[in-house]
Amino acid sequence: MRIIAGSHRGRRLSGPEGTALRPTSDKVREAIFSILGPHVSGSRFLDLYAGTGAVGIEALSRGAVAVTFVESDPTAVKLLQKNLQACQLQDRAKVYITQAATFLARQDWWDGPYDILFADPPYAALDEWEILTHAWRPGLLPEEAIMIIEQDSRATLPNSIAHAILARRYVYGDTALYRYRLSPSNMAESPAS
Repeated sequence: MRIIAGSHRGRRLSGPEGTALRPTSDKVREAIFSILGPHVSGSRFLDLYAGTGAVGIEALSRGAVAVTFVESDPTAVKLLQKNLQACQLQDRAKVYITQAATFLARQDWWDGPYDILFADPPYAALDEWEILTHAWRPGLLPEEAIMIIEQDSRATLPNSIAHAILARRYVYGDTALYRYRLSPSNMAESPAS
């Protein structure tokens, strides 16, 4: 694994041994950041189910001002922290060693609102998918936020989740990326700020 672009371009990241962790491939990471385009620079980025941290570290390399990493697996967290240290990015990162549901329930932990939410829950874990349906909440994601969910390409995620609608599905081999945005009806209902 390596950082594809930005200030840390070409830097190698530590990856897992064996098959317990499934890091996002370089090809799919490149696709994620192509989808996000200019939205990354200057953003606050939330990386749920962060694994080794490759996606969030890529965001930092591409100009995100801060990334919050949420990961519950201790082995993955060690790799994530090792990668942050190797890139000297600890000052722009917060790491929470907890379940995504626990993090989302603890507003006092949020360093948002987040402009981008990336989630790579375990493939076919429907209980984890249910957690993400409630992610669009005040203080966590603003109206213009983007949510990208990585899943197995054989999975079919819904066209709408709670307050969000599917903007587009992208397929890269055995991986699919789902880009969600706040639904227009919810934007109309939101109070003006």
